[in-house]
Amino acid sequence: MKLKNTVGLVVGAAIAASSMSALAAGKAGSVEVEAFADRYFTDSMYGLNDGTLVGGSLGYFVSDNTLLNIGLGKYKNLEVDEANGEDVKGKLAQVEAVYHFGTGNVLPYISAGLAHQELKADSDNTDDRTTMAMAGVGIKNYLNENFFVKAGVDALYGFDHGNTEWQAGVGLGINFGSKSEPVAEPAPAPAPAPAPAPAPEMQSVRVELDVLFDFDKDTIRPEFRQDIQSLAEFMKTYPSVTTTVEGHTDSVGSDSYNQNLSERRANAVREALISEGVDGSRVSSAGYGEARPIADNATDEGRAMNRRVEAEVEAQVEVK
Repeated sequence: MKLKNTVGLVVGAAIAASSMSALAAGKAGSVEVEAFADRYFTDSMYGLNDGTLVGGSLGYFVSDNTLLNIGLGKYKNLEVDEANGEDVKGKLAQVEAVYHFGTGNVLPYISAGLAHQELKADSDNTDDRTTMAMAGVGIKNYLNENFFVKAGVDALYGFDHGNTEWQAGVGLGINFGSKSEPVAEPAPAPAPAPAPAPAPEMQSVRVELDVLFDFDKDTIRPEFRQDIQSLAEFMKTYPSVTTTVEGHTDSVGSDSYNQNLSERRANAVREALISEGVDGSRVSSAGYGEARPIADNATDEGRAMNRRVEAEVEAQVEVK
């Protein structure tokens, strides 16, 4: 049995809902630990050959896309570019912000931050120290919910010497905290009473309402009026059911404005149900602003799906 025209209203008999959660790589609040190895390409002013930087980093996702990261590495196989091949020791400490693009397992990223470099030759007791600006690009591949590999390139500019250097390499890391949402288990159907007088067999019937809105509007579009009328008829048929009408927006605009707009959208649908004969005490409304998107707000299609009002009711009916 269906009571919707487009993506709006659905009636299901004995519904068993199952869904798969998307892999949550880089979820806000998660922590990443990484080990890396970079090929270090020195500026010619130092008179050094190219070496290797190995180390580790620790990062925290302040949002689903933005990672704040600290790292420390030591230089290996770095020598003065002379016949004697004098060893040079050193380290690089860095603080950076990393922004990831898109969703899914494979995420391109850009980074920017500051670094502090210390170099010292074996025959020289004086450390060469400089503060450097860093900028980088790369890509991460999340192999599963916890492990990822990375490849990237960084440019480093030294403020003290005016040198520009490069490093390119790979990393292997672990992400803690980016777990998929649990899948809800369907409620079991009630068992019939034993003979000789079995109780009527019951089944769950659920009605879902999805009303879409135009940009920055709280006016119900005509094509959703039939869906609202169908939900009202269902609620009048089963007078014990109640519902909460939930309003949402896309991400365009401030949080406070979108919160108010979502509440106005939810109230508009609530008033429409009441006008169809549903007692107002059985219908409440709530607004969630832009906090609960169901589609990507970076696209027109995704924003259109997020400008919505949702409601659902469920009743136990006798199987004929």
